[in-house]
Amino acid sequence: MKQLWTSAAWMHEGDRGTWKHDVRFTIDDDGRWSAIESGIPREQARERGAEIHDQPAIAPLVNAHSHAFQRAFAGFAERRESAQDDFWSWRDRMYRVALAIEPDQLKVIAKHLYRELLCGGYTHVCEFHYLHRRKDGTPYDDPYAMSVALIEAANEVGIGITLLPVVYERAGFDAPVLRNDQRRFRADANWVLNAQRDLAGYREMYGERNVLIGAALHSLRAATTESISRIVDAASGPIHIHIAEQRAEVDACLLETGMRPIEFLARQLKDRSPNKYGLQFVHGTHSRASEIGAAAQLNWALVICPTTEANLGDGLTDVAAWLDAKVPMTIGSDSHVCRDWREELRLLEYGQRLTRERRNVLAAPERDEPSTAARLYNAALSGSARAAGLDSWGFHVGARADMLLIDTSDPALAGVPTEHLLDAMVFSSPCKPFASVMVSGEWVVQREIDETDTDIKSEFASMMRTLHS
Repeated sequence: MKQLWTSAAWMHEGDRGTWKHDVRFTIDDDGRWSAIESGIPREQARERGAEIHDQPAIAPLVNAHSHAFQRAFAGFAERRESAQDDFWSWRDRMYRVALAIEPDQLKVIAKHLYRELLCGGYTHVCEFHYLHRRKDGTPYDDPYAMSVALIEAANEVGIGITLLPVVYERAGFDAPVLRNDQRRFRADANWVLNAQRDLAGYREMYGERNVLIGAALHSLRAATTESISRIVDAASGPIHIHIAEQRAEVDACLLETGMRPIEFLARQLKDRSPNKYGLQFVHGTHSRASEIGAAAQLNWALVICPTTEANLGDGLTDVAAWLDAKVPMTIGSDSHVCRDWREELRLLEYGQRLTRERRNVLAAPERDEPSTAARLYNAALSGSARAAGLDSWGFHVGARADMLLIDTSDPALAGVPTEHLLDAMVFSSPCKPFASVMVSGEWVVQREIDETDTDIKSEFASMMRTLHS
């Protein structure tokens, strides 16, 4: 048993939370919380052998949507050379990077990214992975070479991972085969289900709490109705799907099916019930009230990626409506133009303020949740376990022992009392990276003594020069 004591900790139950003081955490030999007690005097904890930390502690978040390879593209699509630039032109440029990366390069990219995510407050990442094949579209000798690169990268930097191998079968509703520049993505439902089975050994190798294998459907336009049904019926773990991200996608679904995306999926799956983790909708940008209601009724969940959705010009979803409908919600960094959840939550609220010309739109004082930052953080925290395929998450007995220590010496937080720390962390920007990050009871980031960043950064910079030369 290992113990540590913090001056304060944000304790959450459901979608609510509050600060507790003088908190002692006990970690069992499996890297889980075995006891969490508040009101324990500092000296008493010290006498019992606890590590003493004067910084307040909060639980990290799960990054519920990641395309790791796109980290190598961040900053390379911020010029417009033609009359029009939108998601679809961005996608064509992104494909050029996707067609160039090999497994050893993907591992370097992922290690650098995952280290950044740890410092940005995420200790688990859901990797929506569709870069399966060789550059020419044929399988690698090990058909899971790219998947293994991601799993090994996560293990080496100490972040947990839920690998989500993706069904990707066609270019669109009216395009039954993939485009040539999508040749590396080809995978049907059988391929994904086989991947779940064949990659299970990595769970045993690295720990079942640290490596999980779910499944994903790229989108309604890229997966057949037969594959959608098969994945929902047979896949284990969480199931994620891009949905209603762009208006053009919604229009294409209406033209093909006569229904909007979430409406169509709800109709298709009305007699099918996914496993206990349900479906995770990624984006849900262009969703009407009736679709949000349907998602709530079916107990599906939402993953919002604010900085990527802004970067791509996707649009803004009605976050208040999703929260009021009590749809579980998490966040993801998607294309990784940002790697810090505090910035994601800030943009989530600021987008609503700009469109509604009001402040603190997503606060809910009528529900005793007057803090915008706390409501959004609690919501993302509450949805984290389900998005990753874990049974519990955060500061709860039995959950994986993950923790962030807040650096109160950060100039952005100077003089801020504990009860306003979450507000300042999200809205007094920018904050420094988290100084200390724990995963499964071990400190994987301790920036004052850690030289890991230098080595990983140097390897990444060298790879980037090669990739983009």
